[in-house]
Amino acid sequence: MDVAAPSLKDALTGEARALGFDAIGIADPGAIAGVREKLEAFLASGAHGEMAWLADPRRGDPRVMWPDVRSVIMLGVNYGPDENPLAILAQRSHAAISVYAKGDDYHDLIKKRLKALARWLIAQAGGDVKVFVDTAAVMEKPLAQASGLGWQGKHTNLVSREFGSWLFLGAIFTTLELPRDAAERDHCGSCQACLDICPTAAFPAPYQLDARRCISYLTIENKGPIPHKFRKSMGNRIYGCDDCLAACPWNKFAQEGREIKLAARDELRAPSLAKLSRLDDAQFRALFTKSPVKRIGRDRFLRNVLIAIGNSGDATLIVEAQRLLSDDSALVRGAAVWALAQPMDVNAFHALKSKHHGVEGDDSVGAEWRDAIA
Repeated sequence: MDVAAPSLKDALTGEARALGFDAIGIADPGAIAGVREKLEAFLASGAHGEMAWLADPRRGDPRVMWPDVRSVIMLGVNYGPDENPLAILAQRSHAAISVYAKGDDYHDLIKKRLKALARWLIAQAGGDVKVFVDTAAVMEKPLAQASGLGWQGKHTNLVSREFGSWLFLGAIFTTLELPRDAAERDHCGSCQACLDICPTAAFPAPYQLDARRCISYLTIENKGPIPHKFRKSMGNRIYGCDDCLAACPWNKFAQEGREIKLAARDELRAPSLAKLSRLDDAQFRALFTKSPVKRIGRDRFLRNVLIAIGNSGDATLIVEAQRLLSDDSALVRGAAVWALAQPMDVNAFHALKSKHHGVEGDDSVGAEWRDAIA
């Protein structure tokens, strides 16, 4: 089989940079064959929670996903924030939204660039391609490590010596044989800052994540009520959690010479919980147009906002939570009950309970009323 000339790889790298990619590496499709065993152990433990798609049998080996693949081109875009993402946690009457979700949906942004680069590659060298951005049975992080972009840190996310923990990843599978890059080795050393900062102790051990305890999972993937034992730990985090990413010491390199390419929307930097709690479905969709937040829907979003209201210590937000006791969604009503039980006087809460509990038709909301204040 003909091996592509090194000059093609150099040109590919140049084109990737021109399209806005900050990192590029090439891996052999068989480089992560051993990852499947770790994935199966993870699935067997149940730590994936409701994310059933992780059990897709094609995951873990690109050659199963596409037998014709001969090279995997991994690409990264630095999305390091232009402000401290943990500072918002002290503004308890305002919402903390994960860095990656404060701008336009990265799936759309990265996929356009991947398709453009794939078209360029076909025009230059022929072959066939497939592009992936976190929406198929592709294990991007192990492939990124195999291609030299970084390594999977103790928080299980990719860490780069150039960009810290802030890289969006995308992949191009190609039938072309391209020169491989050396895999990156682990540079975490004895550091465990990412593990120590986790609000819910979601890491049972270094390099292991129990998604069921992770605030990102709880606020995004979890479709039901937030488990009681994690509600206080959520603080004002209403979509995702950046704590383990932000704690990584390698982030100090992420801003050097960086051009802001994926800017946060001003209205999503520190939105007030009061304003967010008043969103109806149409307003929610309008505010989060092109945002990944839109995918969880208004009800799950308001569930998260109400947990933050309960944690805010702001008595002026009681009226917002009280209004949502009559919401059409049982998920929202149940979260409103918990939110009100945190700051309210016991007698005032029992007066509300006597008004609403008897007419509540949903068992889960009834349980919230029953258990909120004994």
